[in-house]
Amino acid sequence: MIGYSPNPAEAVKALKATAITEIADSPVQVVRQCDLIILATPPKATLDLLQTLAPLVGREAILTDVCSVKAPIMRQALGCGLGDQFAGAHPLAGTHESGFVAARPDRLRGCVVYICETGSLAGHRAAAAVAGFWEEILGASPIRIDPEAHDRQLAWTSHLPQASAYVLAKVLSSQGLGGVSFGSGARDTMRLAASSPDLWVEVLSQNVKPVSTALEQTQEALAELRMLLSQGDEAGLRNYLTTAHGFRRGIER
Repeated sequence: MIGYSPNPAEAVKALKATAITEIADSPVQVVRQCDLIILATPPKATLDLLQTLAPLVGREAILTDVCSVKAPIMRQALGCGLGDQFAGAHPLAGTHESGFVAARPDRLRGCVVYICETGSLAGHRAAAAVAGFWEEILGASPIRIDPEAHDRQLAWTSHLPQASAYVLAKVLSSQGLGGVSFGSGARDTMRLAASSPDLWVEVLSQNVKPVSTALEQTQEALAELRMLLSQGDEAGLRNYLTTAHGFRRGIER
């Protein structure tokens, strides 16, 4: 297990924890030695690395990534001539924390991981190899999905919740309230806003149209709630809240 990080201290932590067995001096060094190459980087770095590393990848090597946007990554892999050797992946096991400190040996066990094929003639073989790695080595549950469908779905299930947490935190930050003012409900609802802004600028910028659609419909739902309150419509308000309550309880079953 050869690892590289642009932050040498992170690589050392991974080595000491035996998450890797060797530290590389550059991504190029990793590519030249590995059969399976995992680009565990934000979207922009992943796009850049695909272009940089494509000429150096051995014919038998398989590449994959873990970005939460897939369509731009798949297009780049195809454009770089890696269609037969690349399969996109996205494990649903994130946290708001960053760096090796957020790593756990069981972080990915049992999680759903989406697998995307490039659509090239032999792309299915790369997808099968990546899915097998996730299932057999990491104990995850791979699910095949079209890249565009993935990005539309994640706009609702991941990117909208993330954006909403940032919106709530930004609104509350303008009220001049101290940290002791917020109970567990506010803190839990804003948890995702503690995520890296640099990462989420990239993610949201790579999925603009689906995220914009989700935000527009969220605005409409907020406007409806405001109208129910301003009209004193308790029956309508109860129905609004009951619908939301039933959905939230239902996804735990």
